[in-house]
Amino acid sequence: MVKPRRLNIRVTDNMAKQLELEARLHGVSMTAIIETALERYFDDAKAETPELIVIRRLDRMDLRQASIERDLSISLDMLRHYIFYWLTRTEPIPDGDRDAAHALGRRRMDHFLAQIARNGSR
Repeated sequence: MVKPRRLNIRVTDNMAKQLELEARLHGVSMTAIIETALERYFDDAKAETPELIVIRRLDRMDLRQASIERDLSISLDMLRHYIFYWLTRTEPIPDGDRDAAHALGRRRMDHFLAQIARNGSR
């Protein structure tokens, strides 16, 4: 086993305080943090290029987009089933009441669309 070599480094007071805080928060030694930082600095394979950062971010966005699409598909399927159930279970309107029912339906639909437009403009 190789004995670790002791080095003395100089950092600003702010950097020293931040290093101490991070070591305490994560339950690791300051030496471990510095060694990890130096390994990343010297190892080109671990160094993150801007392209890799962008690719990783795009991958995360792609996963979120897929989740949103899945949720939207489920919501639309639920709405489809509800509408189908409502249409199959609603009794037909008698002939004498159809004109009044259509007028009421148009007013309700106009009110519904106005609410959607109002909520969509927020």
